Amino acid sequence: MTLPFPSPIEPMLAEPQDEIPVGEGWVYEPKWDGFRALPFKDGEKVHLCSRNGQPLERYFPEVVALLGQRLPACVLDGELFIPTPKGLDFETLQQRIHPADSRVRKLAKETPAAFVAFDLLAFGDEDWRGRPFAERRAKLLEIVPVSDALFPTPQTADPKLALEWFQHFEGAGLDGIIARRTELPYLSGKRVMVKVKHGRTADCVVGGYRVGKAADTIGALLLGLYDAQGVLHHVGHTSSFTAKQKRELVEKLKPYEGGTSFGEGRTPGAPSRWSAKKDLSWTPLRPELVVEVKFDYLQGDRFRHGATFVRWRTDKPPAQCSYAQLAPPRPFDLAEVIALARDTR
Repeated sequence: MTLPFPSPIEPMLAEPQDEIPVGEGWVYEPKWDGFRALPFKDGEKVHLCSRNGQPLERYFPEVVALLGQRLPACVLDGELFIPTPKGLDFETLQQRIHPADSRVRKLAKETPAAFVAFDLLAFGDEDWRGRPFAERRAKLLEIVPVSDALFPTPQTADPKLALEWFQHFEGAGLDGIIARRTELPYLSGKRVMVKVKHGRTADCVVGGYRVGKAADTIGALLLGLYDAQGVLHHVGHTSSFTAKQKRELVEKLKPYEGGTSFGEGRTPGAPSRWSAKKDLSWTPLRPELVVEVKFDYLQGDRFRHGATFVRWRTDKPPAQCSYAQLAPPRPFDLAEVIALARDTR
């Protein structure tokens, strides 16, 4: 068998919006937070193409073995993820990208990954990218089985149910909703889908900063929250400032330099293989400034992505910037999501 096109190809993308679109022709799926991957199954061979065109199969041998056993010759679009009782663990997923084969094999046994399929690009030697999504989805449901580690993503045409999913799975790693048009062909690299992500706000202590790339600018504010014992933990950063604001921050922050902020709890600046070439040095600030930021969700005890600056909170005492202001995420139940996948077949 020869597939109709080779790897790599760019995946189809989504444009962020604030509201779930409604109307005839829209369908909705949970938004998964993992590694985008396009499996190419050709005979006995399985190749996993990353979003940026790099091969992933050496890092996920258990997924390669599973897809090799369960799929016919095809090209799919989907997501690699690692489920835990507390949600999808992106940090553990990142650890799977390791140069040592022995480490990869060990992690594959200890933290096995799963694959959720959203789209079909080829079946056998036929290119399906030009067909409407509704047709591709129907074939996807025929060829992708449902198990704990491999299944098609749940889907609904009901915007009310999509909103329920959006709210119900918040904090579990399903970080929003993807909306697609049923008539669309597969358009590689084009932002023709819609993604609606969770957005919540938190008041955080500014515990430090990193300098900007341009001279005499601030690159990012380092954010902290207090735990129940009064220990300040680094939870993320915000860098959503204009060039002018980054220059103005230098004078604003100067009076607060020195003193103690992070140190007893989670501390910024720890290098990793993901940031080995980055300058992670930072300047501590007395924990007296408070900002309100917008974030999508927590990964463990920190913000998964960079937060968006909303405003300074001169009225908020720093001591009140605690984890208590955040509603704890609901436990993640993969069986519940798989049941949805079965129900939508």
